[in-house]
Parts: sequence; C-alpha cells; structure tokens
Amino acid sequence: MKIGYMFPGQGTQFVGMGKDIYDNYEEARKIYNIIDSKLGESIEDITFNSSEDSLNETKNTQIAIYSMSMAILEILKSNGIMPVAAAGLSLGEYSALTCAGVINIDDGADIVRKRGTIMQELAPSGNWAMAAIIGLEDKIVEEACNKVNLGFVRAVNYNCPGQVVVSGEKEAVLMAMDIAKDMGARKVVELKTAGPFHTEKLQLASEELKEELAKISFMPSNISVIKNINGESYTENDDMVEILSKHVISPVKFRKSIETMLEMGVDTFVEIGPGKTLSGFVKKVCKEKEMEAMILNIDDLKTLEEAIEKLKM
Repeated sequence: MKIGYMFPGQGTQFVGMGKDIYDNYEEARKIYNIIDSKLGESIEDITFNSSEDSLNETKNTQIAIYSMSMAILEILKSNGIMPVAAAGLSLGEYSALTCAGVINIDDGADIVRKRGTIMQELAPSGNWAMAAIIGLEDKIVEEACNKVNLGFVRAVNYNCPGQVVVSGEKEAVLMAMDIAKDMGARKVVELKTAGPFHTEKLQLASEELKEELAKISFMPSNISVIKNINGESYTENDDMVEILSKHVISPVKFRKSIETMLEMGVDTFVEIGPGKTLSGFVKKVCKEKEMEAMILNIDDLKTLEEAIEKLKM
C-alpha cells in the first residue's frame, strides 16, 4: 500500500467541523492547543462557535481548515500511518508541507494565519466570485472566459477531467457561467469562496506574503510534496519562498498533482479535512486513466475510525 495524503482548501468549511474528533482525541486537542498558543487566540472558538459568515472570512477559513487537517494528521501519525506523498489544493499545500515536515507546525500556523489575512485585506475592492464549470474540457472553459466582454475572469483551478474553477468580477463570472452553459457545460456552480484568488489581481498580496515566507526555515523531507503551480514534486533546488508567493497568483494544477501521485505508484488516497471534494477529483482522474485506487476521506469521527481500520490492515 502506497499512501498519498490530500488536504483541502477553502470552500469546504462549515461551522463545527472536526468537533467530534476534537472531543474524542487528546492528539487533536494537543494540536489545537499548540496552534492557539502560537497565535494567541482560540481556533476552536473560530471553528466550532462562530457564525457561518465569520468562518467564511478568508482570514478565519484558512487557519480553521489547516488546524482541523493537522489535528487529524496527528491522530494518523500516532497510529503509525504516514504517506509517501502529499498534496493540497491551494491552502492545502501548506498542510501538505507541514505533513512532510518541510515546515513545522508553529511556522505553518503562523504563515497560514498571515496568508489568510493578507489575501483578505490586500484583495482589490470589488464584487468578486468563483464558480465551478463542469463537463467541459480545460481549453473550452478558457475560451468561455475569453469570450466575456464585461469585466475580469480567469480559469484558476484545473481540478480534474471536466472540472475547472473560474474566478473574477462577479458580473464577469456570471457571464462566463452562461457562456459555458451555451458551449455545453453539464453544470455550473457558484462557490461560497469569493475573491480573485490565483489571478494577477492578488499581486500585492503575493509580494506581502513573500516577505513573510522569507522568515520561515524550510527543511528537507523524504515525503514528496506536490506543487500546485505545475503539479510536480518539489525538488531540493526549488526556491520555496518564490514558489509559494507565486502560488496565490498562479492557477492550481490539481489534476496534474493527482496524475503525478499515480505515476509515483500511490494506490491509496486519503483526503484529510472537511468535505470530500478532492476524493471526487481522484475518482474522475482514475476513471479517465482506467486505473484503480482506494480513496478515503476523513472529516469526522466515523470516517476517521473507518480509515484507521483500513489503513492499518
């Protein structure tokens, strides 16, 4: 069994996520305590007790998802379950880097909190939106965006065969959704994450984030971490600061990330954090490639205990 871990990004969050795991596992509470101590605030309060609107603020969403993922990861570690590779969608790349020990949890929590705040505060003013376009090839979605003649919109997340996320000004995103439907899209869905993420509109945020990333020590790892910007593994010659700062203004190549893990021989994919969006992406990639893999998602007590049982066999 070759295990690959996957960590979700924004859009999967919900109030109370991970609370049953927190209540039942000392390892989970330990992780939240470490992060609380580092940041000087209660992530449990943000995650378990805040309003949906508050949790959906980028500065809160990112640290809440990261904390939940790290809590689950700690429980898996305590059971001797570790991957050969790790990948994350956008924010999730920081979870993957922490999983691999490339950054420690103190630095991880600190930079994720700063990243969320920077992305929220330095996003240009405007009415922004993101939407998933389902059932079209990547190039067709790009063509749909190019046909929009009212405002700014870009293809930003290449998730899996037949699914691309677009981001930009709300009016332009809505127009791109309509054009995509006319071009044969099976479904279009506006997402609950709104911002010009992974576009050049976050250039100022990228520059500010680069200054913060320069303060972090990055360590070598024997666990492969897959980069969002090109879907390939980090190498020892990579400039982590440069790559992660460009991350917020570059499209996410998650489909390629899954393909890379399959090429490495990963046959068991475990999604760690709220939702099972990434698990769905893996299923579609495997179907296209006519390959089989065990796919598990862990986002509550039941799925955690089922996964531990299967992974320890």
